[in-house]
Amino acid sequence: MKKSFLPLLWKSVWCPPFRVWRSSGHAKAWTPNGLAGSSPCQANGNSGRLLGILFCLAVSLDCSQAWDYETHRTINQLALACLPTNFPSFARTPAARERIAFLAGEPDRWYNTTDLPLKHINGPDHYIDLEELEPCGLKPETLPVFRYDFAAQLALARAAHPEKFPPIDPAKNEDHTRQLIGFLPWAVVESEAKLKSGFSYLKALEADGTPEEVANAQQNILYVMGLLGHLAGDAAQPLHTTIHHHGWVGDNPNHYTTNGYFHRWIDGDYFIKTGRVSAKELQDKLRPARALNGQGKPDDMFRLVVAFIVEQHKQLEPLYQLQKEHKLSGEGELGLQGKAFLEGQLVKAGQMLADLWYTAYVQAPPDTYLKTQLQKRKAAEQKLAPTR
Repeated sequence: MKKSFLPLLWKSVWCPPFRVWRSSGHAKAWTPNGLAGSSPCQANGNSGRLLGILFCLAVSLDCSQAWDYETHRTINQLALACLPTNFPSFARTPAARERIAFLAGEPDRWYNTTDLPLKHINGPDHYIDLEELEPCGLKPETLPVFRYDFAAQLALARAAHPEKFPPIDPAKNEDHTRQLIGFLPWAVVESEAKLKSGFSYLKALEADGTPEEVANAQQNILYVMGLLGHLAGDAAQPLHTTIHHHGWVGDNPNHYTTNGYFHRWIDGDYFIKTGRVSAKELQDKLRPARALNGQGKPDDMFRLVVAFIVEQHKQLEPLYQLQKEHKLSGEGELGLQGKAFLEGQLVKAGQMLADLWYTAYVQAPPDTYLKTQLQKRKAAEQKLAPTR
């Protein structure tokens, strides 16, 4: 994906967009109150034509990240704000907080590359189109806990009933993701498991490792915490749970907007227009982080994450309704009424993220293999040490 030369329109220097906008028909002009009646490319006058051309170029390149960098950063900061005091102190220093906040944008920064293998593995981790499950004979509550089992089920469904699925244009599928419907819940659970592993081997290193090994293990944990924050933020974005991610598609009896710019407006441009929200403004709405389940079984965590995503999907039509009622325009008192809804989604993301971090910490099992190896190393070193 080419980077935009229109930074004032994109506001995405840090995190270029990624998800292909599936659209039929020409772009229509977005106004704060909804859709204009014609394409901006049809505006009258030289200045109007220039602005229309610029807008069409911007929209034609639009794919989507979930929240923009600043909003993802806020989500990570919200999660940090509700960590209890028994969470490791190395993750709560000013330097660590900044590192975790910065890493909120890392998965979107991977879209700077043109390398197709990275696009193939990264893109689908940011979303799941829940409406696409039914044609595959699947339901959210029965999804397999393993990513590749799910991928196999998708392939089998396509092979068994090709008539249920639109043909894929190879020219628009260079990264081979069009046959997928997203891996977001698996990406969240897998990242939480990586974090749990990090805490496990940190404990072993704290007992028998070197200071350098402990410091490196701590940095690894901060890295995974930051990346998991991005995924938790995506899971709380209703437009990342649906086929209606860039405007409503298909049957549209409620006449919701079909404009592809809606996604970018919700991601961050609305906050740019109305004023950025800070973590400090929202942290009073959070409770202290707590473990999400008592047993720590992979299936339990997966079911909790899927249920969280399904709940955010239920906010899809309320979100579109707010736009339809001009409550997300950012104009006047009416246009600010939708801000509380978006702030609420950020709070949900921050709370879920803090709970995921805390769960990984308290449920991290002993890394018995590493502990044994470290003890063997210590014994060997003591045997080689000169005697006095």
